[in-house]
Amino acid sequence: MGWKLPAVAAATVVAFTATAVLFGLAPDARAGCGSGVVDAGAAGSQSIAGFSGEQLENAAQIMNAAAELQLPTAAQTIGVMTAIGESTLRNLDHGDNAINPDGTVADSVGLFQQQERGYGPLADRMDPFKAATAFFTRLMGVEGWQTMEPTLAAHAVQINADPNFYTPFYAPATAIVQGLISTGGAGACAISGDAVQLAQQLADAADQGRLIGSTPDHIKEIRWIAQGQAVPDCGVDVRILQVLVLSLQVFDQVGVSDINRKCTGQIEGAGTASSHYFNGGGLAVDFYRLNGQSLTGADGNSLRLITALDPVMPDGARVGQIECRAKAGTTIATSHFTQFDDTCNHLHIDVGFTDGQLTAR
Repeated sequence: MGWKLPAVAAATVVAFTATAVLFGLAPDARAGCGSGVVDAGAAGSQSIAGFSGEQLENAAQIMNAAAELQLPTAAQTIGVMTAIGESTLRNLDHGDNAINPDGTVADSVGLFQQQERGYGPLADRMDPFKAATAFFTRLMGVEGWQTMEPTLAAHAVQINADPNFYTPFYAPATAIVQGLISTGGAGACAISGDAVQLAQQLADAADQGRLIGSTPDHIKEIRWIAQGQAVPDCGVDVRILQVLVLSLQVFDQVGVSDINRKCTGQIEGAGTASSHYFNGGGLAVDFYRLNGQSLTGADGNSLRLITALDPVMPDGARVGQIECRAKAGTTIATSHFTQFDDTCNHLHIDVGFTDGQLTAR
């Protein structure tokens, strides 16, 4: 069982004093725990997002193929998403008799419905690990796949008719990957719950240009924690630090516009009632850019981050911009996030209204 983001009492909101256990993800922001091996046998004994048994064993094999190639968690999720769309994670010995552009009947089989031309003999295409390795090898040849919408990255490999075909399968794929990582195996690990360690990791990302601020620049609040400095009214809740670490596992570059507004004297939005401000501030983070693209809360990167965070957030955590998604004709179901209205120029995440419980999932 993995753990949701733990709640931290008001007395420990100044994050450099707080420690907590978090979901199974790696301290390495680039590699993620996807660089480790998942126990396929143990995977099959679970039920995640409506999938179980052989399906999760196959998902584990896909994840392990990505790990063998030293690909990150994001690639594992794309692979599992693709196999859900192609075969519902079942190693099918048949296809759907689709017709190729040249008029021949497709001889597609396996998790990824691969054909002999391009993917080799039947035995390889019916071997989950080899089939996944072939998928990831092609994915690695797609320029810029890391910053593409997951469905478009999968489409670039599979060359199916609808580029958006895989979109509905991203959420269950995320739940499966995070669930299998968090249940252990040789590669399972945990993000630190130590605020100083988390802040040091984030400060390193800032030095590399992967974590960027806005005006006023709230990255300084993280740097103070990394240096062990207790600056009054400038703390950051440890769960927000953990959210930032996870965001850097999903995206190459993360832009943050607001964290602790009490620290910077900003009275805007919800004012002193904001999670950015009350109880010492630092209970929320606003993302304004992901991988160099501005956010509206309804764009693909916003949806991708919401999907990645939702399975591990505590009940009562909040995500903004629900009306922005409604205006864009986009909706997203969340299990743990409460969605609320906010302006359409960023994505707001906060833990200021959680139930205060450390809950297993």
